Amino acid sequence: MFTPHDNDQQERELVEQFLKGTTLFLGPDPAIMYDHGLAPITERERAAIERVPDPVISIVRSKLQAAASESFEMLEQIGAAPGAKWGDLITGIYTTSGDLSLASSGGVLAFSTTAQYAVKYTYQYWKDEPTVGIRPGDAFMHNDARYGGIHNADHSLMLPVFYGGELVAWAVAVVHEGENGAVEPGGIPSAAESKFMEGLMMSPFKVAENYTLKKDLVTFLQNSVREPKLQLQDMKAKLSACMRMKQRIEEAIADYGVDAIIATLRKTLDDTVEEVKRRLRQWPDGTVRAMAVADGTLRENILIKTNLEVTKKGDELHFNLSGSAPEFANRSNNTIIVGAKGVIAQLFLSFIWPDMPRNQAVVAPMKFTVTPKTIFDCSYEAPNAQSMMTIFPLFTAAQLCLAKFLYSSPEKYTKVLAPWYNMIATFLYGGITQNGEIVGNLCADLNGMPGGAREDADGEHAIAPLFAAMAEQGEQELIEEEIPMIQLSRRIMKDNQGFGKYRGGHGYQMMVAVKDTPYWGLMSTTIGSKYPSIYGLFGGYGCPAYPLAKIKGVNVFRKMQEAPENMRYTMEDMLNERPFEEASYSTHHRGLQFELVQEGELYILTQGAGGGYGDVLERDPELVMKDLEEGLISVEVARDIYRVVYDPDTLVLDREATERAREEERRARLRRGVPFGEFVREWVTEEPPAHLPWYGCWGDPKVVYAGSPQVKMAADAIQSIYLPDPKDVRIAELEARLTRLRAEA
Repeated sequence: MFTPHDNDQQERELVEQFLKGTTLFLGPDPAIMYDHGLAPITERERAAIERVPDPVISIVRSKLQAAASESFEMLEQIGAAPGAKWGDLITGIYTTSGDLSLASSGGVLAFSTTAQYAVKYTYQYWKDEPTVGIRPGDAFMHNDARYGGIHNADHSLMLPVFYGGELVAWAVAVVHEGENGAVEPGGIPSAAESKFMEGLMMSPFKVAENYTLKKDLVTFLQNSVREPKLQLQDMKAKLSACMRMKQRIEEAIADYGVDAIIATLRKTLDDTVEEVKRRLRQWPDGTVRAMAVADGTLRENILIKTNLEVTKKGDELHFNLSGSAPEFANRSNNTIIVGAKGVIAQLFLSFIWPDMPRNQAVVAPMKFTVTPKTIFDCSYEAPNAQSMMTIFPLFTAAQLCLAKFLYSSPEKYTKVLAPWYNMIATFLYGGITQNGEIVGNLCADLNGMPGGAREDADGEHAIAPLFAAMAEQGEQELIEEEIPMIQLSRRIMKDNQGFGKYRGGHGYQMMVAVKDTPYWGLMSTTIGSKYPSIYGLFGGYGCPAYPLAKIKGVNVFRKMQEAPENMRYTMEDMLNERPFEEASYSTHHRGLQFELVQEGELYILTQGAGGGYGDVLERDPELVMKDLEEGLISVEVARDIYRVVYDPDTLVLDREATERAREEERRARLRRGVPFGEFVREWVTEEPPAHLPWYGCWGDPKVVYAGSPQVKMAADAIQSIYLPDPKDVRIAELEARLTRLRAEA
């Protein structure tokens, strides 16, 4: 019998079917993007685990790990982008549902833990979509961080692996490609004021069938970037790397059966979760707080707060970022929430538990509280190309917090470490090479970040970036064959260390000029020129602040031919002595917008320093003398910071005089000190000073400031910040000055 209720039900079904078939736009899925946990275990996975014994799983795990690492090395050898050549990439094997189970032993771990979201999106939305589908031989590509990633310069290729018609795994390769067709060359434009200025925005889409790249799509992508040859070559390279992982998976299936693959991938994740919980239970319960401050958006100097509170209770670890700065709707220094979680995974797998399997499960049992429309959970319309300016300060704040838990843990898997230097102090470039090719990318010098001091040893000089321990700085001679940038000097900078009982590693200065090009430009994307970007641990010092130096209006190549003795090879000598009379000498913050340069003009950048560990007065005087003899520190640092006394002619240490000098400094500290209450009354204010362009909470994390004490908002009602164009600000200042001068005339 037909009833009105049946009619209503039919109408609802028809409406739902219509809406499902006429979706206007498939944007990022919040249910995927906000869930960093593992997909629920399937009955297929559960049955496979029951059938496969642990010894077989152990063998297969080793084989799959080797497959991922083999593919990484293969991709590093055949890739075209600087990021591929020097280690800014990763490969990994994922479960059917899209969870990363095993990543390569080298590479950028944050890439692999953020790529899971794109795999899950592809699996959920394209598997049953009749116009797309997921079939053997297909490959999918993506770069839009809003679907999972750090920023759009990172391109991933995802290859489904089938056996007997069943999807059993995914092989994924991610490379920092750099050039992306953005408003500035190099792929990470600080000038982007909207997501539409960031270049390619590839949501996950099918780019290959029958293991062959689709020529029409490849042509479209090549037409969208400045380096079409690089785009094609690295698409082929990533596909080849994924096919190598597929080959190794199929070989393991032939030897051990398909159940062994499915069981290994899932059990590796489940075992990791349980081991994380076991290790967390060893840490003391409690709450640790830290903050980090970025000194600009790369376009203007403002203070942007990362506010972090880490609470550990039982086997739970909670990262709370409430009170951090609001998002900047027309600046690119925002991050999608998965980027913030990815950098925490990077920290654990590189510096806390480096022995753990390299997979996403290391953070799966952890909790994150992040406020929407802040720099750590920006809206999908906000640009995020320079998300590193947000997540790297978070990395530093998290290092400070976790070091205190680790210090108190009875069982450690690595040594307590002061903060690693956290900025990409290098040049991006674009133009026409000496070979007539149009290019745009970045230099590998960013991988020369110095290490923080350990609890029992000094930090290493310019060793590796915090995001990829195995990354390289590149072979300069090979680089100069491809692009017209000449490094005239790269040397360790004196006094550039985080002082402490154990000092942080030194960074280097690099002095570059261009030659034999009709058109070339440079940019740099680094904070830390006004306010240090990393800090010390347990009394150690952080790094200094550093400028960008320019020497313009001169051709140093010609000068070196005419009078090579006049050339200077450090920033301080060049700026203090000014050897070229006709040149202009200037310093700037390191957020250099893309700027055309002339042949022979000098641009000088400095890598920072790793943080120091412990009190400088406890440093072994012999280590101070060693640094002095090697030219790492000046006489002033040895005398005034470390309080070491020695014979200036023979450099022989006077231990007794040194101990007297240090004891006097300890007494002087006590004389300078004041009771805590008095210190608070003198220095602590209820709100930021009026002259301070402060963004973020000041004391109470429930109140967030936006540039002045008069502009504030509730932390649970954040509004986006729009900043004026710095050029408009400068024009207004000059016009006001001109008006005053006219009035005075």
